[in-house]
Amino acid sequence: MREFVSIHVSADHPGIGALVINREPTNALTRQAYRELASAAEEVDARGDVAAVILFGGHEIFCAGDDVPELSTLDRHEAEAADRLRRRAVDAVAAISKPTVAAVTGYALGSGLNLALAADWRVCGDNAKLGVTEILAGLVPGGGAGARLARAVGEARAKELAFSGRFVGAQEALALRLVDELVAPDHVYDGALAWAGRFLDAPAAALAGAKALISGGLPGGLDAEAQVQRYGEVFAAANGQLGCPS
Repeated sequence: MREFVSIHVSADHPGIGALVINREPTNALTRQAYRELASAAEEVDARGDVAAVILFGGHEIFCAGDDVPELSTLDRHEAEAADRLRRRAVDAVAAISKPTVAAVTGYALGSGLNLALAADWRVCGDNAKLGVTEILAGLVPGGGAGARLARAVGEARAKELAFSGRFVGAQEALALRLVDELVAPDHVYDGALAWAGRFLDAPAAALAGAKALISGGLPGGLDAEAQVQRYGEVFAAANGQLGCPS
């Protein structure tokens, strides 16, 4: 039984599954939420009654990123384990073999933005704010976010966003290709439904094959484990744990 992540399939929209994050008030992601997200992504991928998937955080906030109070309780090794879990969860969303669309409302910050970027398409409210905000807590983007961000906006712009931690408005996010479509705030979910509905009659095996060929692998100079260890080093420094053994 999942507490913070659920799957919904409505008779009004057959074939479309909604993967919903519900951890009030900001959908901040804990280790438990990441475990549930990975499990839900794997389930929705396997379900025969789902042909396309909407990733949704509700009508107020998509996801404000990681739960910083929980992170502050971890030592370096626990932080590295948490980053592996974060990566597995977001990668599980990216690996869904069906068309996926993130319906972005309110804020998509830090790991919340990384999660949105794991979808194939992003429909965004025209008043939303996005940002690579980890540096504001003295951290770096975890869970493979650096490579995913660079793929979306290019390496130079990814660095500027990560170095500054600044909030990006919806119009700029569209220009940067962080999102693909802007709609009125009240129409975000409907916009995602419209995008997902285009693919319900397409051959599922062909869609999955095309997605695999296009997505392939994410670029990045460091392999996944090296990125996890680097995250742990920065985490330890930010939390005064430089003396932790490797």
